[in-house]
Amino acid sequence: MLVSIIVAVAENGVIGNGNDIPWYIPEDFKYFKATTMGKPCIMGRKTFESILEKLGKPLPGRTSIVVSRSGFEHEGATTAGSLREAVTIAQKENPDEIFIIGGAQIYAQALEDNLVDAIYLTRVHQSPDGDAFFPDVSSEWQETSREDHDGFSFLVYQKL
Repeated sequence: MLVSIIVAVAENGVIGNGNDIPWYIPEDFKYFKATTMGKPCIMGRKTFESILEKLGKPLPGRTSIVVSRSGFEHEGATTAGSLREAVTIAQKENPDEIFIIGGAQIYAQALEDNLVDAIYLTRVHQSPDGDAFFPDVSSEWQETSREDHDGFSFLVYQKL
């Protein structure tokens, strides 16, 4: 069972600004949906709240597992007190892959704790202002797939 990160990252490492994504790439939303559909998605509370703000509901067709130390609860989501607990909850569904979908603190912890097998990274070819960043992983990961588009690229990395 793979544990994977899926993230869109600008050239300057930005992944967010003000709890929002600082670009609009419809193809990336389609890629995210197709890649994560039917699989458990682990996220922090702020990421979950931003999804609720945009969609008005949790991600359809996926189990939403929200990491929160404050006991956050929301209908349609399962809460875990830690990232490791969230992974354990997701494993009970016996999926072939679990996705970590953000935000910055959750990504950093997953990488630091060596929980991740693959990274699905959309490289956004711009450098917007932001307040949330993705760590540089270039030295520890090998690019295994690349699909270039106008303004962005879909990349897949495997751990070295």
